Amino acid sequence: MNSELAEALNRRAGRDQEARRAAQETGLAGDLLSIDADNTAWLKGIVAEHGWPGVDLVGEEGAEMAWLLAQHADREPQFQQRALELLTAAVEAGQAPRRHLAYLTDRCLVGAGEQQVYGTQYVSGPDGTGLRLHAVADPEGLDARREAVGLEPSAAYDRRMRGQE
Repeated sequence: MNSELAEALNRRAGRDQEARRAAQETGLAGDLLSIDADNTAWLKGIVAEHGWPGVDLVGEEGAEMAWLLAQHADREPQFQQRALELLTAAVEAGQAPRRHLAYLTDRCLVGAGEQQVYGTQYVSGPDGTGLRLHAVADPEGLDARREAVGLEPSAAYDRRMRGQE
């Protein structure tokens, strides 16, 4: 395991989450965009050098943090799509959890203006309020797909996303 890389992933993910909490509390993006851009550029370099940072390379927590950074690479959809391809292979090799793949799949689909598969992505209404689930393909099969990748039922997730739990 590359503990130095794992620590760097944890530091960067910590900054990511701090900036997101601050943006949520204040309603202002603040440093969020620059942190995302910096993290994306850094992760691109890591991926070019090592491939996907899976469990063997960075441990379970490091793999979680790598996924988080890729999840927030929205301003670089081509890289996010590449990360999805690499993550798919990592999941197949047992180097990342299936739930990471579900979230990044949905993130890429939503970013491309398409319906999501696993119901992980929410959007605000046109006026910036009213959090709602982004459109889902085959809503009837949603909970079965979620269960297959280790996600909680959509109703429970919806309550959590809306702060009702």
